[in-house]
Amino acid sequence: MTSPSTASSPVTASPAVTPATRELARGLSLRDAIALVLTVIGTGVFLKTAPMAQLVGSPSKVLLAWLAAGLLSLAGALTYAELGATMPEAGGEYVFLREAYGDLPAFLFGWSSVMIMASGGLAAVSTALASFFGSFVPLDAVFATHDFHVLGQVVHWRLGIQQIVAVAVILLFSWINARGIELGSRVQWAATVAKLGGLAVIVLGAFLFSRTGSWDHLKTPVTATIAPAGVGAFGAAMLAALWAYQGWSNLPMVAGEIEKPERNVPRALIFGMLIVIFVYLVTNLAYFYALPFSEVLTANSTAYRDALPVAAKAAQTFSSYGAQIVSIAFIIAAIGALNGITMMNARVPFAMARDGLFFGPLGNLSDTTGVPVNAIWFQGIWACVLALSGTFDQITTSVIFAVWVFTALVGSSLFILRHKVPAAPRRYRVIGYPVVPALFVLVAVWLVANSVMAYRVESAAGLALIALGLPFYVFFRRSGWMHRARVKDTAH
Repeated sequence: MTSPSTASSPVTASPAVTPATRELARGLSLRDAIALVLTVIGTGVFLKTAPMAQLVGSPSKVLLAWLAAGLLSLAGALTYAELGATMPEAGGEYVFLREAYGDLPAFLFGWSSVMIMASGGLAAVSTALASFFGSFVPLDAVFATHDFHVLGQVVHWRLGIQQIVAVAVILLFSWINARGIELGSRVQWAATVAKLGGLAVIVLGAFLFSRTGSWDHLKTPVTATIAPAGVGAFGAAMLAALWAYQGWSNLPMVAGEIEKPERNVPRALIFGMLIVIFVYLVTNLAYFYALPFSEVLTANSTAYRDALPVAAKAAQTFSSYGAQIVSIAFIIAAIGALNGITMMNARVPFAMARDGLFFGPLGNLSDTTGVPVNAIWFQGIWACVLALSGTFDQITTSVIFAVWVFTALVGSSLFILRHKVPAAPRRYRVIGYPVVPALFVLVAVWLVANSVMAYRVESAAGLALIALGLPFYVFFRRSGWMHRARVKDTAH
């Protein structure tokens, strides 16, 4: 910003700094960025081991599926690392798609993220968090119930204390992040340390104090009730693990607030994903050490009281409070996920508004906190609507394949941008180019095809939900917001 004397000079006058032209402050350190990557460690490490074991039939193959999914996710992180270091702006994937393919694909990604995926994720995690609060405090009161049809499925809607708690949690983390990037990053770091500490208690307890622990559990052959796993079953197990690895791609959304992004974005993605892979492998190894494989196979992940069966069973081998320990660990993991999702994903509507492709006021920064307060509250309030509607599960299931459509497009944008802007400064270049990003794109395309074949109705519904963004795209282009935003950008 110019000094007062310079600003008053008769020769040139700098444009006034307004909420719509003020720039984001780079207040996130490398440590903070790694903590955001570790948002990935959430419910998957607690929930996915049992279904994976039922698919492949042996501990070694479960561990191999976790490793393979982790390496594929790392390939994606390496690809995003170059993109994020080259274009360290708020918005992440939205920015990459805009620069490679233009406004429309970028808008459709942003529309899906803002209106469905990010907000639906907040609704889902907050509702799960409220359900686990119910393990300690009664939250069973229900005020109203109703069944209705959506996307070809019956939705059992209800409004009760649990839904009110879920909404309160969303509003709390929106408020925390609206207070500034420093407070949000401190909460994220504290939640990350607590989450890793909770997992360490389970892992060390299983290895050091388990009453049933034995390395012989890992030698268990495929049981007679489980068919030998083929390529299809192993691929399904990898899909389950990949669900647990999702979230690393959100980090570039806050690249505009990371210190020395050309260096710290790649470091955070790489170091963060290596930590996630290590944590997942060690935690699952602890499960298999503490429990006979038959116990893992028979775990029921659908019953409410056994919602974290494998982790709870493993913890119960060294403590009578095993279920409570795991519930607390899950709550901490959910807190970290809620804060990270709120912080990172709110930068997408902010970036869209700055381009004139979303509601203009969402592109403003707060005078006092320097963060996109309007975008944060817009995202949070819409997530509250979804949490109260009870339809977010159906909506997110229907568009989950679209996540991989956009992921494949973002991965391929690396090749497009290297061709379009070969002279752009690239402080980091993806290791193993072009093999590593090509492998990542091919896997993403395979996941899209697999989702379409397995869930034809849901995929068609997902396309319809994404297509709902088209009239809004036309509206924003014709509204004049795009023109005004780009004039401001040129003037600034």
